[in-house]
Amino acid sequence: METRIGIFGGSFDPIHMGHLLLAELCCESLELDQVRFLVANVSPFKTDRQPSNSKDRAEMVRLAIGGNPKFEIDTREIDRGGISFTIDSVRAIDAEFPDSKLFLLMGADAIEEIANWREPGELFELATPCVISRGGVGEPHWDVLKPYIDAMRLSEIINAKVTGPQIEVSSFDLRERIKRGKSARYQIPPAVEIFIREQRLYR
Repeated sequence: METRIGIFGGSFDPIHMGHLLLAELCCESLELDQVRFLVANVSPFKTDRQPSNSKDRAEMVRLAIGGNPKFEIDTREIDRGGISFTIDSVRAIDAEFPDSKLFLLMGADAIEEIANWREPGELFELATPCVISRGGVGEPHWDVLKPYIDAMRLSEIINAKVTGPQIEVSSFDLRERIKRGKSARYQIPPAVEIFIREQRLYR
């Protein structure tokens, strides 16, 4: 029987409720057997900023997804080191799970940068994009996918788009709030909030 795997990549610096809600909505809508939280080592779009320690970010993801049997952490990009390119990880996951159907979970804002991604054509052959609107972003600009996905398949993707509550939470805003000594309660999981406080992250 085919295994349906969602791949959700990001820096997760820190992981927050918006990430978890997106993953849960996609999991339910696409009837996924598993969602793999792929923690980037260094994003190719954030090379001008040093992310938080990779071990700390991975631990925050572990704490956040604990208790959900369908959520898994994937640290292959951290283990590989260097700049993280999604296509490299998707190729590896496809080889590791040859009898699976892969889905790439993305916020609507992420597809705006697709033209700058490495090998987007092959990426979408290996993994079907699952796009969900995030708070403050609105309807995805589907036209940006046309060069990489044929019209019939793109129509199916659009018809299967995931909708859900619009939660405006961003990792950047959370880091700034914590830096200023403000509360991040109800925006990040309690276990993650405790970890950030104990490790004095973002101070």
